[in-house]
Amino acid sequence: MHPDRLVESVPNFSEGRRSGVVDEIVGAFAGAHPDVLVLDRSSDPDHNRSVLTLAGSGEALLEAAVAGAAACARLIDLRGQRGAHPRMGALDVLPFVPLGRVTVAECVVLAEVAGRRLAEEVGVPVYLYGAAARRGDRVGLPEVRGGGFEELLRTAAVDPARAPDFGGPAPHPTAGATAVGVRPFLIAFNVDLATGDLALARRIAAAVRERGGGLPAVRALGFALPGRGLVQVSMNLLDFRVTPPAVAFAAVAGLAERAGVRVAGAELVGLAPEAAFEGVDPVSLGLLDFSPERLVEERVRKARAGRGLAGGGW
Repeated sequence: MHPDRLVESVPNFSEGRRSGVVDEIVGAFAGAHPDVLVLDRSSDPDHNRSVLTLAGSGEALLEAAVAGAAACARLIDLRGQRGAHPRMGALDVLPFVPLGRVTVAECVVLAEVAGRRLAEEVGVPVYLYGAAARRGDRVGLPEVRGGGFEELLRTAAVDPARAPDFGGPAPHPTAGATAVGVRPFLIAFNVDLATGDLALARRIAAAVRERGGGLPAVRALGFALPGRGLVQVSMNLLDFRVTPPAVAFAAVAGLAERAGVRVAGAELVGLAPEAAFEGVDPVSLGLLDFSPERLVEERVRKARAGRGLAGGGW
């Protein structure tokens, strides 16, 4: 496993409350191949969702994808699953991210092989998105996910526009479908507001998201977090070089202040590149528990050291 040939994969699966189930699913991903490096894991009970960050060779990540998807399909039944975060599958999203000298084209091949294997070996239909999309209307993840699992149950088998790229056409009856794609490094960055006013969080999300004329390369939603008594503006920063966390935080905080609401804190879900916080104190962005452990380069260095890997770069 050459350090310059690493690929990142960030499985998002629809369970964030049953710790034993989360552990078993993480174990399936991690134990599928000896070259899989587990860089990070996080679970959120309000979102009822977990995010796992893996790195490894393409071969290793393909085996992890199949094993992890099978565990998700076996352990998660979307018919009774509820959470703040939208979802279409037990294994909801499986992006591949090129690191080092790996190219986007190489990751597209990985996504296509993974999609075919998930459909054939696990029985879960797959929609390709991002750079792997086969259709122009499936580049964006929100368009692929649509109305989620329930909408897929109603439409996928009868509407050609909702037919998957692999498998199906109907979704798996309990595990739904998975979006498999290729994207640049995405930063999941959430800002919590010290209020229970969900309408305010949704207004701010609408104002800052690119689709609403807000910040470029930003997707945003407003969520209630009943377990914390707060609301949240949950953002995906699709290209931190265009809109870094500091700019996104300032926009949300400014709109909240105008409404007389203070920011209660912020949350980084998963990891971020070092360059995303260059010249910025993360504490000033509400990330009070931030440490170098939240940086992907640091995690890769430590994971490689733990496996006895040497060399520069990634």
